[in-house]
Amino acid sequence: MFHVGGARSALQNWIYAKQHSGTFVLRIEDTDLSRNRPEWIDGILSALDWIGIARGTYEGPYFQSENAQAQRAAAGQLLRDGRAYYCDCTREQVTERAAVRGGAAQYAGYDGFCRDRGLEAAPGRALRFRTPDEGVTTVVDLVRGEPTFENRLIEDFVIARGDGSPVFLLANVVDDIIMKITHVIRAEEHLPNTPKQQLLWDALGVTPPIWAHVPVVVNEKRQKLSKRRDKVALEAYRAEGYLADAMRNYLMLLGWAPSGDREIVPWDVIEDEFRLEEVNPSPAFFDEKKLRAFNGEYIRALSVADFIEACQPWLTGEIGGARVAPWPAEAYDPAVFAAVAELAQTRVAILSEIIPNVDFLFLDEPEVDEAAWAKAMKEGAADLLGAAISAFEAAPDWAAEPLKTALEEVGLARGLKLGKAQAPVRVAVTGRSVGLPLFESLEVLGRDRTLARLRAALGRLTTA
Repeated sequence: MFHVGGARSALQNWIYAKQHSGTFVLRIEDTDLSRNRPEWIDGILSALDWIGIARGTYEGPYFQSENAQAQRAAAGQLLRDGRAYYCDCTREQVTERAAVRGGAAQYAGYDGFCRDRGLEAAPGRALRFRTPDEGVTTVVDLVRGEPTFENRLIEDFVIARGDGSPVFLLANVVDDIIMKITHVIRAEEHLPNTPKQQLLWDALGVTPPIWAHVPVVVNEKRQKLSKRRDKVALEAYRAEGYLADAMRNYLMLLGWAPSGDREIVPWDVIEDEFRLEEVNPSPAFFDEKKLRAFNGEYIRALSVADFIEACQPWLTGEIGGARVAPWPAEAYDPAVFAAVAELAQTRVAILSEIIPNVDFLFLDEPEVDEAAWAKAMKEGAADLLGAAISAFEAAPDWAAEPLKTALEEVGLARGLKLGKAQAPVRVAVTGRSVGLPLFESLEVLGRDRTLARLRAALGRLTTA
């Protein structure tokens, strides 16, 4: 699934490339075969399409595996130049030696045991980069300034596995060189790899790209968003009914803000104003409640016609390959939904909420919330429902205002304000205690279906 943090980084790269007449390049890092499936690649492409980075407007997708020959050649060059050496240490041996050294170790991990053993290539022997013993590596970063790393504290890291296949660090550098990548904008979590990659660029005799490590995205506990713990998949938000415009507006606010005291701004303004140098390096809080509020604003800004169109997947289609509407396909009436769409538009924050707001119109019987029933159908409810049935039967016009007037009179006769009088009627007709305006709902539902549901509720009360 496509991580919201990855989507944020993609948008930042996309805008930066456009601002500088550059090219956004999509490369699939597929060197780890266990994490490489065609359907996952399709998911990435689909997610990018959804947030506005459409296929055909960028280069790629390229695949890291396609450059395997060049990556192996680079490993060979580093070996010949004395910048790499073979190592036959197992992970267990490295761990054991590190434990013996304790806290006084020069290296945090691998200790350079095979540096001067002169091992030749052989099955199971990894190729390690020979990190300089002295000096520092300075990363010039558009967001973080110039973080500096002591070379003596960077272990001799693996650049090719025991079977000769390059690991991500080397493969990434070689791919960037081949593709003439000028800027790398990525999450802060990659910063520890950057001095290693920069050392590889230098060793291969090529100027490194310009780096920009944007803030890590965290949850309400200020923990890095985790796929195991948090809702991070862009597809999940899409399936719930978040609008693409709202999502990408919100994602761009994770570490950056447009000018003025505003957050909801048109996309062309974001494209014009965004500056990498203005990105705050502090962790960015992904606030789902705030995103939800954003989405509600975007929904309310739609025309009614566009809102009706946006709701169709939940009303008539499929989400994630499965039909979500609880009513039979033939029960849906577009004219009925159009009659209440404007009312519903002000009451949903995400599009999937349209279902509980309108399901009573398309189901044969309402789906009753039993907690709402118990609260509304207290002593006197049967009497009130009976009187409401009689009043509605006598209504000359089946319209919202006459129905409201009729129920007000029923309530007044029993010392009840309208809010109290309509509670049993709402639950009897819609199955819920909250929803669309009651009397407009009764008008659209129709006389026969409304009276049938009221009689059914009265029958349940009197036979209980």
